[in-house]
Amino acid sequence: MAAGGISADPSLIFEDYSLYSNLSDDQVLQIAMERSLNDTHSSNPNATSNTTSNLNPEVRHNSQNLPPAQSVAHYSSPNPPSEKPPDPKTFDGTISCFTTGSGKRMLAYRRADGSLVHTAPEPEEEEELLFKAIRVGDVNRVKIMAMCPGTNLMLPSKSGWLAIHQAAWYGQDTCLRVLLSAQPGTINKRTEHGESALLLAVSRQEVTCVQVLLGNGADTDITNYDKETPLYKACERDSAAMVAALLNHGAAVNSRCIQGCTALQESVVRNNVEICEMLLKAGAKHNLTNMYGISPLFTAAQTGQVAPLRFLLKHGADINSQADDGATALYEAAKNGHEEIVRLLLSQNADANKPGKSGLLPLHIAAQRGSNTIVSMLIPATSKARVRRAGISPLHVAAERNRDDVLEVLIEAGFDVNAQLSEERSQLYEDRRSTALYFSVINNNIDAVSMLLAAGADPNLDMLKPLMVAARQSCIQATILLVKHGADVNACIPTHPTTFPAIYMFSMKYLPMFKYLLDQGGHARSCFDCCYGSKPHPPIKTTRSERDNSYFLEETQLRRGVQFCEMISAPSICRWAGPIIDILLDYVGHVTLCSRLMEHLDSYSEWSIIKEKAGHFTAVTDADLQAADPAAGRTSTCEEVTVAWSSDPVPATWRRIHR
Repeated sequence: MAAGGISADPSLIFEDYSLYSNLSDDQVLQIAMERSLNDTHSSNPNATSNTTSNLNPEVRHNSQNLPPAQSVAHYSSPNPPSEKPPDPKTFDGTISCFTTGSGKRMLAYRRADGSLVHTAPEPEEEEELLFKAIRVGDVNRVKIMAMCPGTNLMLPSKSGWLAIHQAAWYGQDTCLRVLLSAQPGTINKRTEHGESALLLAVSRQEVTCVQVLLGNGADTDITNYDKETPLYKACERDSAAMVAALLNHGAAVNSRCIQGCTALQESVVRNNVEICEMLLKAGAKHNLTNMYGISPLFTAAQTGQVAPLRFLLKHGADINSQADDGATALYEAAKNGHEEIVRLLLSQNADANKPGKSGLLPLHIAAQRGSNTIVSMLIPATSKARVRRAGISPLHVAAERNRDDVLEVLIEAGFDVNAQLSEERSQLYEDRRSTALYFSVINNNIDAVSMLLAAGADPNLDMLKPLMVAARQSCIQATILLVKHGADVNACIPTHPTTFPAIYMFSMKYLPMFKYLLDQGGHARSCFDCCYGSKPHPPIKTTRSERDNSYFLEETQLRRGVQFCEMISAPSICRWAGPIIDILLDYVGHVTLCSRLMEHLDSYSEWSIIKEKAGHFTAVTDADLQAADPAAGRTSTCEEVTVAWSSDPVPATWRRIHR
């Protein structure tokens, strides 16, 4: 009996191993613990008796009559040893590979209907003896096998590698020498992925193996299938030693990878001026571009690498070269917020007036990004005439992105707050917006609206007026600011003419704002002008636009302009008709209600009193309101008339006042 009560019988141990070989370590440990406990009980009857005296009969029976070892394994293991996996050659179904949470690779055997038949660990391929000896650095065994007449060093392993590739990958330079001595013709052979032993050694940064291969005449310009040379890989690995070794053995410096990048471009990305200098001395060209027209200088600006940028400028790189999309190094530096790069380029007279393919200048891009410092640096270098030619002001970009700090800098620099988008750019927006003020209003950016208006922005330049947008969004702050700075409350929409102020369409559901607009000079009488008068009105076909609450009516209506009585008859508005008409009547004298408005007022019994106001106008004062409801115990105000009517078309306050 071994320590802890675990049987030490060799035959039993062997039996256990053969029985549980397919189980995980945790499962085997669980079985071993259970058997240990069972063996302890068997060897100490008193302990067993004391332990089981309090157990129920069923448990006591199980503990006193232990089953054979195989039965214990069958019942105690949650995953008993499974059957042998199906033969992949004859299995009628699909075999898929998956990885467990612990990283173990498994195979799943499924029938054609998708049902699972069996799961088993993925069989590990047995490593060939020569490749194993190379991996562990067993030079003597490698030497014996390499010199053996029956060994073919040109025969690849199961993974498609030759022995020389294995040695280069694992950095076994001594084994590499043995293999090259035995079979020199393998030195430039490539793997199934097109990699030479030299490229593998460079990729793994095995400098000694690189030197061995170069000393034995390895070709420095053999590429992989991505057209990457060993020199390109050495720059990618940021290894000056390997770059120097390759250049000393005649590596081509201007070869391009599959995307057109050179070794110089890769060394710029790594911010390695030492390698850049070695490449230029070896004949590298700094004006070569990749498949996107990007030069090494552009790459330095894009990635924010100051030292390589300064080095390339010193050696004559074109500071204003443009990529295929028209972007310059300055444009790209502004786009990525590299302040030091922008400062360096401007100090070297980089042109700030070269636009990208979209027509935007570096200043536009900096404003879009919200880089105050870069914007301040670019303003003196940017021509305002060139900005006007772009058809969009940096103010538009800053306002659209809510870059308030940039907006302030641009206003202080004298950019025109009333600059409008060009026709082409305005057409990119469905609402045909044109001013920076419009962008700020539609963004509900009160600070920007206030800033622009204070600087002299005209609120009446856009086709759809900013005031209408503010009203549609129920933004009372923006509405008050716009009206205060001269917004026309009676403006119309050219594409959707109405016989009454168009802003009413967007404000009638928010009665406090509706009343405010009337207080500010909104025309109320035009709402009662009707070409039909007391005659019957023709039926109206209306469709509500989900975008802007406009109503697209029949062509005849659009020609003469939509009348107020027609607009208020829309299904989504008519339930508010009484309170709306009631408020309008507070601002006009004697008016005649057309038959359509009368129909609305007759549709609800408590609205009938409103008809009397049309013939006898009386302004409603606070004293009138208090007299109308003396039981309220407080002074009512006109604001009560303008309670939001969202839940009840006739609120209690309105009913009390007009009893």
